Amino acid sequence: MIAGRVEIIPSAQRLVRSLRDVGYEFTTAIADLIDNSIEAKARTVWVDVVWGGESSYVTIADNGEGMALQDLKEAMRFGSERDYEVEDLGKFGLGLKTASLSQCTKFTVATRQNPTRADVNAYCWDVDHVTATNRWEILPVRTADLDDKVRQHLKDTTGTVIIWEQIDRILGYKKPDGESARRQIHAMCRELEDHLAMVFHRFLSGEVRGKRLAIYVNENKVAPWDPFARSEKNTRKLEAVTLRLDGPNGRGDVIVEPFVLPHQSRFSSPEAFNRASGPEKWNRQQGFYIYRADRMIQSGGWSGLRALDEHRKLSRIAISFTPKLDEEFKINVAKMRVSLPAALRDAIGKSIASAVSLAEEEYRQSERKGAPTIAQVVPHALPAIRNGSHVAASSNGAPQIMIGGEAPSPAPATSAHAPAGVRRSELEHVAELFRKIVKPDEREVLEALVARATPLLDD
Repeated sequence: MIAGRVEIIPSAQRLVRSLRDVGYEFTTAIADLIDNSIEAKARTVWVDVVWGGESSYVTIADNGEGMALQDLKEAMRFGSERDYEVEDLGKFGLGLKTASLSQCTKFTVATRQNPTRADVNAYCWDVDHVTATNRWEILPVRTADLDDKVRQHLKDTTGTVIIWEQIDRILGYKKPDGESARRQIHAMCRELEDHLAMVFHRFLSGEVRGKRLAIYVNENKVAPWDPFARSEKNTRKLEAVTLRLDGPNGRGDVIVEPFVLPHQSRFSSPEAFNRASGPEKWNRQQGFYIYRADRMIQSGGWSGLRALDEHRKLSRIAISFTPKLDEEFKINVAKMRVSLPAALRDAIGKSIASAVSLAEEEYRQSERKGAPTIAQVVPHALPAIRNGSHVAASSNGAPQIMIGGEAPSPAPATSAHAPAGVRRSELEHVAELFRKIVKPDEREVLEALVARATPLLDD
């Protein structure tokens, strides 16, 4: 032992509250817990958000292998000591704790491992208890004190249930019993379904050998969302490129798979086009989809290699890597941030060049063949409306100005001045009509045009 060496244990009451701000959102916190369920060989995960005002709570239940008592205690440790397999989704030994505390101040883990006996073990982290005692203590929970649904679940199957209580970060309202809080939770559940459908789509669709998964959110089964629209006959998959990378944990492969999605006019249906737009819609969903052990970490964006561009929105690139390369990809605790390795940036840039060019050409070809866009039509809408015309949709869904029952040809570009005497109320009337019929990728253009025109008009 080195003379004078002193062990300094972090202050529990201070650090436990700081760990609540690692960087999780509601959706990413749930996803991190589902990672644990997949590692436990669960086939199904049930997420239930139970509304009850201040007493609202969340449960995440699976039918995996469960944990023995000693394993449960170790899992509750911050920085738990365990050996991760090469393809495990876990990494730091922090996810269960930091993800849960990011959303609530009290969480319980109840688990059953023995398939022949319904022995349940349960422990709880309670921030108020840690603050009061300044000790890193977990509290035992009696099976009789668990919610009836939790007890029933673990009576029927092995597995684990996590219960979030005192969900202050989820409610986030001065009046958590109010209607606004209830609506917010409902909206968050819809957002959660979209997020899980995207992050775990390879597991949900059975693409990961031996790890097919079903997820339910408030009894709604989550359908996988494929970013690459591979079921569309006009989607093009380019040749995959495998790049080798040496890291401190060994050599690993980075697989780059470029896709070019079809233009809206070449999708099988408007519904299929809208679904393919993704949670963030077309422009923000272009770019890289980065997977670690088949679990999506990043959805969209070009990681600094390119800028978001309307003409590139049909290009989406899958990049897959093994957890051996975590250091090179700089993955963070919340699995929300990842960086392309400096040694591969040029190679990745070259491997996607053809896909980006083809996506731009796909966009421009269909654009040249298509009907007038919002940007072409809106400048002429006001005088048409004032002359007794109306807005209608063409056969392909594009908006047109109908004058005397006939749609005019696209007018030439006009100056930056609005027609004389046009009022803002008339502009808003036209804008409302267009909002009902615009294509999803035209909405931003419409709103930008309305904002630009408003200062030029009469009150």
